[in-house]
Amino acid sequence: MLKWIRKCMPQTALAGLLALLFVPGAAMANNGLGHALPGQMGLQEAATPISHELHTFYDLTNIIIIAIAIFVLILLLYVMFRFNEKSNPTPSTTTHHTLLEVAWTVIPILILVVIAIPSFKLLMNQYTYPKPDLTIKAIGNAWFWEHEYPDYGNFNVTSNMLTDEEVAERNAKGVPSPRLLSVDNEIVVPVNKVVHVLVTSNDVIHNWTIPSFASKTDAVPGRVTATWFQAEREGIFYGQCSELCGLNHAFMPIAVGVVSEQVFNEWAGAMQAKDRKKAREILDKVALDQAGIKTVADSASAQAR
Repeated sequence: MLKWIRKCMPQTALAGLLALLFVPGAAMANNGLGHALPGQMGLQEAATPISHELHTFYDLTNIIIIAIAIFVLILLLYVMFRFNEKSNPTPSTTTHHTLLEVAWTVIPILILVVIAIPSFKLLMNQYTYPKPDLTIKAIGNAWFWEHEYPDYGNFNVTSNMLTDEEVAERNAKGVPSPRLLSVDNEIVVPVNKVVHVLVTSNDVIHNWTIPSFASKTDAVPGRVTATWFQAEREGIFYGQCSELCGLNHAFMPIAVGVVSEQVFNEWAGAMQAKDRKKAREILDKVALDQAGIKTVADSASAQAR
């Protein structure tokens, strides 16, 4: 049978099957935190309790899917080899098999139950909102985002995507700025705090999405939807509008900076005092610290060497 499989199955298909079984573990271990990496397989690295739970459910369903696919493939190959005209010239006249019919009814039901239990649990946790430590209002516009902080005097943060020149300038300073994801003004939240995000729109339907947080909800004109997250790690986490909204739909990213509570309070104080220059300096310093660079001068010196 192995000789027959080697003869009939193209080498490329066999290589693809082996890659499916053995390669993803190594590839998925290299997923980026906050945004996707070139050549990445799998989901972005989880940064909230909900996203960890979602990843577990994702892995479970993939195991079930792959197991079913392999079982069906083996069954097809066996039937093609064992019951072809040459190997089995006199076909069976069997039309019913009670045990088999019960099995192919009960087993799929059990598989669906195994999927349904963690699915319902995840869905309940996503829509069970704990008491917030911070509330942010996100407003979608064509084609940029505004965020308001009602707990801190309702100051406003307007986020526009950086141009390629601005990205190059920030990268030259040592501030990591991925193309098509970086914005001129990130919103900022404290680490390990529950954040509620109230989402709406001023024009058409948009979608507020941060993959590493497993947060995703529509921004609908005239309505307020909501999502929540509790970031467990510091860093900058990126998302994009995930609802087709017109000409520049692909160019309205979201950037959430997760910082210590002390840094958040300093930044929020600067924003309340309308000292946006100081607020920007605080975020740039944090970004350099997170990148392992102490000062802009250190970055320039490292590049010169």
